[in-house]
Amino acid sequence: MFRERVGFIVWVSDAKAAKNLDKYGVLHYVSKRMNYAVLYGDADQAQELERTLLRLPYVRKVERSYRNEILAEYLLQNSKKSRSQPAATETQTAERGTFS
Repeated sequence: MFRERVGFIVWVSDAKAAKNLDKYGVLHYVSKRMNYAVLYGDADQAQELERTLLRLPYVRKVERSYRNEILAEYLLQNSKKSRSQPAATETQTAERGTFS
């Protein structure tokens, strides 16, 4: 039903020219200050799209986004282990002087 997408970070020399990138995919964000754009396209045509973008005169560099590769599901068991304090052993309690 939905096509697999791939994200690209496109570094440009001119932020105004970056608005023309919407012809090649879904233009998600354009940073005027840092001169980059976030573009999404079909995963089937990712290599072809990357080559096409690099041919444009205002594009300096194209990077693939790692967003699809990052694990976004977290287990509740792991978070409980890292937050809980370990129970004090008898020797630690005896050293504190509260052992009876």
